Amino acid sequence: MFLIGGVQKTTLIDFPEKIASIVFTQGCNFRCGYCHNAELVSFRQFYFEGQEYKPSDFFDFMEKRVGKLDGVVITGGEPTLQTGLYDFIKQIKSMGFLVKLDTNGTNPDYLEQLYLDNLLDYVAMDIKAPLEKYAEIVQVVPNTEKIKKSIDLIMKSGVKSEFRTTVIKSQLSFEDFDKIGQLINGAEKYFLQKFEASKILDEKLKDEKTYTNEEFAVICQNLQKYVKYVKVR
Repeated sequence: MFLIGGVQKTTLIDFPEKIASIVFTQGCNFRCGYCHNAELVSFRQFYFEGQEYKPSDFFDFMEKRVGKLDGVVITGGEPTLQTGLYDFIKQIKSMGFLVKLDTNGTNPDYLEQLYLDNLLDYVAMDIKAPLEKYAEIVQVVPNTEKIKKSIDLIMKSGVKSEFRTTVIKSQLSFEDFDKIGQLINGAEKYFLQKFEASKILDEKLKDEKTYTNEEFAVICQNLQKYVKYVKVR
């Protein structure tokens, strides 16, 4: 199974220093209220010009992009819920493209296999909150041991990576960010993403705010005890 939820033909910002295409997968095991890809949360097929869009259609497109694109970003939803992810990535790599995977870290065994077989060139993992507050943010009861295992895998892999957190002020305190810093101590990069209420899963959050630039500056300064490169975006 590999359900594509959408395709963006070109991006200059989602794969650092690379020109890439983006594949959005369907289905997610979290229900974060601030999710801006709400249409990808449930499992359903993507249609293009009235036709079901299949992985083979994407590869036909990528054949025309050999020499023009550097890689592919696979995001979601949560891509590791797709049983066909491994073969999908393997085919991308066989075409000579780099692969960046976005994940919520709930499937470390799948992630580990991808690492072992050298199928990943960049991994971005969302850190929703300190582990003890995850359920509050993701609206399900997560296995935080698996999340911690994914963090450790990413940091020990030797593959380029980043961690990132979407920030709603009422959800995450200064102390929470310190706990996240401890959780990813020694990571390459950590990005704080400003919450925007333009298109979200839970409309009750539309009036929520993020921190001010001045407050973010204080948070970033503290986080640099743990992660050298911390940036707000």
